[in-house]
Amino acid sequence: MSTSEPYPGTQAVLRALTLLKAFTDEQPELSLAELAKGADLNKTTTYRLLTALESEGMVARNDDADTYRLGPEAIVLGGRAMRANNLRAVCRPELEALARQTREAATVEMMLEGEVLTLDEVSGGYLVGAAQSVGTHWPLYATSTGKVMLAHLPEAELDGLLQFPLVAFTANTITTAETLRRELEQIRERGYAIANEELEVGYVAIGAPVHNHNGQVVAAISVGGPRARLTQDKILEIAELVKQAASRVSASLGYVTGQGSGGAGVQG
Repeated sequence: MSTSEPYPGTQAVLRALTLLKAFTDEQPELSLAELAKGADLNKTTTYRLLTALESEGMVARNDDADTYRLGPEAIVLGGRAMRANNLRAVCRPELEALARQTREAATVEMMLEGEVLTLDEVSGGYLVGAAQSVGTHWPLYATSTGKVMLAHLPEAELDGLLQFPLVAFTANTITTAETLRRELEQIRERGYAIANEELEVGYVAIGAPVHNHNGQVVAAISVGGPRARLTQDKILEIAELVKQAASRVSASLGYVTGQGSGGAGVQG
């Protein structure tokens, strides 16, 4: 038994998971060749793994296009994971209240493998607003929730994440570690973050941290909408509502205001 594979079958499981994670919103269907290349496997091994996954309903094959997509059992498991997440359940009433109060979309997001994952979202009351994005991933440094979580990371973890290039999505995206660090300090002081057209032109979001019983920042709540509606005065008004909502969720998780923070709880 090799040191890299402590238990028999571990490598096969990891390879199968790599194939499942290859599917994205941008690429919901992939060919055998694309999956093999993305997983750094030969086609024979990839085909064998896909056949096993298909037999369990985790992937489905589109014979017409000779491509694969996530199967019905993957959807079932995803739904179970969402329903089993206590954080999502605790946040849901607060998101609904924020959406009613602001008429903008309200979300709760967490950190997963160096990105922001949208765990839940409630749409606002306007016809034009943010689209449903549950399960999508966004860059930490270009989102209000991501910046909130970065602001509460231990220094060593923050250093590790800032080693990677900060790619510009708009003219407002922060692209240097030095500028980002200065903003993170301001976020810690005021208790919320603003993403002002940093991920998408015309879109503004305000996020605040959610603490667990140990004082760690494990998620962030945000409200976002078009720049045309979110004027400076409106941003300040929404920021206070988001902070209050995040504070109530934190209290529900056992957080006592003023207790020390051990940094954000990085998932994955």
